[in-house]
Amino acid sequence: MKKQLLLFAFSALALTSCEDDNIKAYEIDMLKGDWKESKREVISGKDNKTVLNTQIPTGCSAKNTLYFRTDFYTSYTAYSGNGIDCQVNAATTGKFTYDEENKALNIKFDNNDEDKYKVMILTSQDLKVMTLSNNIDQNGDQVADYTYITYKR
Repeated sequence: MKKQLLLFAFSALALTSCEDDNIKAYEIDMLKGDWKESKREVISGKDNKTVLNTQIPTGCSAKNTLYFRTDFYTSYTAYSGNGIDCQVNAATTGKFTYDEENKALNIKFDNNDEDKYKVMILTSQDLKVMTLSNNIDQNGDQVADYTYITYKR
């Protein structure tokens, strides 16, 4: 009986210790690939609800691409130009970390400071993050406001 109880306890421990790894692997797998910015909103830091500003990328900037791989590599490609004549304006690569429990996404592009985000939505088609770095007061209420960035596949 003691052996069975010990075996059961060990099995339960082994199964629960793998659970977080499976969730992280699943979320990293959903994160991988190309993402295009579809909306950028500045939300009041005072109530975290009031929309202060909304920007929808148009023209060449609608082609800007954020890319993730499962080996924690990331890249960002920005486009500029007029009309349909879009050219790569800037491209940078770096590394990212992701904490699935806290939904913390940190991106460090080469030669830049690390940017911190909180993942609000992550599905196979949608990624929405809240910026945690470099937030400033944009409406004069003495409280730093948040930028939410929505990406689509």
